[in-house]
This record gives sequence, C-alpha cells and structure tokens, in this order.
Amino acid sequence: MMASLVIFSMLALAFFNGANDVSKSIATLVGSGVSRYRTAVIWGSIWTFAGAITAALASHGLVAAFSGKEILLVPPIGASLPLAVAVGALSWIWFATKTGLPVSTTHAIVGALFGAGATAVGWAGIDGTVLLTKFALPLVVGPLLALSLIFTVLPAVNRSLSRWQGYCVCVQQPALATGSNSAALVATGPAVVMAGETESCDRSPVTIAGITVADGLHWLGAGATAFARGLNDAPKVLGLGIVAATSISVSLTVAFLGVTVAMTAGSLLRGLKVTETLAERVTKMEPLEGLTANLVTAGLVVFASHLALPVSTTHVSSGAIIGLGLKRDASAIQWKTVRDMALAWVVTLPAAALVASLVFLILRAIQ
Repeated sequence: MMASLVIFSMLALAFFNGANDVSKSIATLVGSGVSRYRTAVIWGSIWTFAGAITAALASHGLVAAFSGKEILLVPPIGASLPLAVAVGALSWIWFATKTGLPVSTTHAIVGALFGAGATAVGWAGIDGTVLLTKFALPLVVGPLLALSLIFTVLPAVNRSLSRWQGYCVCVQQPALATGSNSAALVATGPAVVMAGETESCDRSPVTIAGITVADGLHWLGAGATAFARGLNDAPKVLGLGIVAATSISVSLTVAFLGVTVAMTAGSLLRGLKVTETLAERVTKMEPLEGLTANLVTAGLVVFASHLALPVSTTHVSSGAIIGLGLKRDASAIQWKTVRDMALAWVVTLPAAALVASLVFLILRAIQ
C-alpha cells in the first residue's frame, strides 16, 4: 500500500513538473512572436519526452542522488521518507503551477529531502558537505552563470546569424507557363526553395509552408532546451520512487517510462499558465535573443546532467531571460514579476521542507 502511494505521488509530481517546467524551453518562442502558445507547448512536450527517455540510458547518477542516499548518511528503511518527500515537493509545485509561478522542481525536492530527512534521522544524519557542494552550489551558480553567459553568447550569435535573418526556407508548388501565348499553366511537383529574401516565400505562386532561417534555429534551440530539461528532471523525480518501484517488482525501464509519460502529459495539459508568465511578464525579446537564451540554457543543463549535478532548468532559463533584459535595457524588465519569481524561489525550500517534515511525522505516528 505504501509503495503504491509513493509511486502515485511520484507520477503526480512528474505531471506537475511537466506543467510547470515546459515553459522554460518554449517561453522564448512565444515571447519573441515565433509561435502560438499551443504549438509551442506541443513542441516542448515532444522534446521533453525524448529527453526523459534518454535519461533512462544516461542519467542514473541523478536517480541515486535524489533517492536520499547521498544527503542522508544512513537513510531510514521503508516508504515513509520517499512518500513524505514526494508529497512535500508535490504540494508546492501544484500551488506554484496553479498560480502561474515558474518555480523549481529540483529546489522543491531538495527542500523536501532536507525537511523529511532531518526529521527522520536528525541534523547529525545530514551530510552537510554533500548538501552544500552537490545540491546547493549548482542551484545557486546555475542562474548566475546563465545570466552572465548571455553577455558573451548573444553578441556571438548576432554576429554569426544576423545576416541569415533575411533568408527563408519554404516548400513551394510552382506553376509554369506553357504554349505560345503563355495562357496555360501546368503545376509542377513541390520543391524546397532557399530564398535570399523572406518576401520571396510570399511572392511564390503557391507557398505550402515556409520559415525564416533564424526562426528555424530558434525552434531547434527550444527543442534542445526541452530535451535537456527532460534529461535532467526525469531521474530526479524517479529517485523518489525507485525503492518503492523495486519493492513491487517494477523495472527501472518501466519506472522511467511512467515518469516520462506523466511529465509529457503535464506539459500538454497544464503547460500554458506558467508559459504566459515567462513569455510576457519578464521582458520582451527578439528571435535571436530567444535563440540565445535557449542555447545557454540547454548547454548548461546538458553539461550538468553529464556530471550528475542537479541544476534547476527553471533558474537557469529565468536567469538567461533576465540577462537578455539587462543586456538590452534594464528598464525593459518587469521587475515586479522578477521579484515574485525570486520570492517563490526563496520560499520553495522551507515550504517543501515543512510539508515533508509534517507528512513524515504523521506517517511515523500512524505506523
């Protein structure tokens, strides 16, 4: 019964992780006017699924880190701890998603692990060195590094790609004139055309589909960020339920698949609200700026996943977007939204820790 509750809570947390975090990869698409909300959410969900599936092969180190084996010197036996952690993190992520706040699932899980763990084994049972170096330090450094990298990467992207902004790639159904008087038209097969001017796609006889080169790269950057998020987040969520899953003979592969499906479903069904916050209420951005934010976010998160470091995609992405505003004009940033986001980040740790601690005390009392 307890193992089933842990797995249910784990999947619920994966669902709301998808709902809150898909925005971190696609907000720049919407904010720069490249995509509509629903199309962007679908795109982010597809790549989140791909990243989470890949994590089954590449990110087992994060599973172990978030099972409590590294923060706690001697983890307690049983399902009470993982259930308390899952409920503590889930309660805060659910609240944040409902109110449109882009908070960090990683932050919430770490806070819940600390709160429930300290209640279970006492302060002496917490490995302070691991908590500081493996968890706290990456969470703090991530957004600051993303913000600072924007000032280096954005000029390089502008130099490399600005001349391509006038180019488009489109699929055309051209019509050729035939006969001496050129009155008869014969349609040929569709052809992919690389045009020197964006207007060329609009001037074609029939354009089936078209996209500018800059926008196409932006779509790929958003996909890379969503992939990186799935790669880094899926094993964190799975770490909470891996012991329970093993106890009822659920394989690691099946457990990864369950978390992946839940994350993707959350992205598709509930991903709009937080996306609105990041896309419209932080700062305006141009397509190349949005591409740069995605490149910085994806690069940092993939690198951290390779090292099994639990960075927060939320914090990294938000840091990059704020960096864009600072690079252009600090007055263009909606500082009230930034203040609310920062406050939510600060509150996440103690809120998740408190709920997880209370849940653990209740579970221990009724057993």
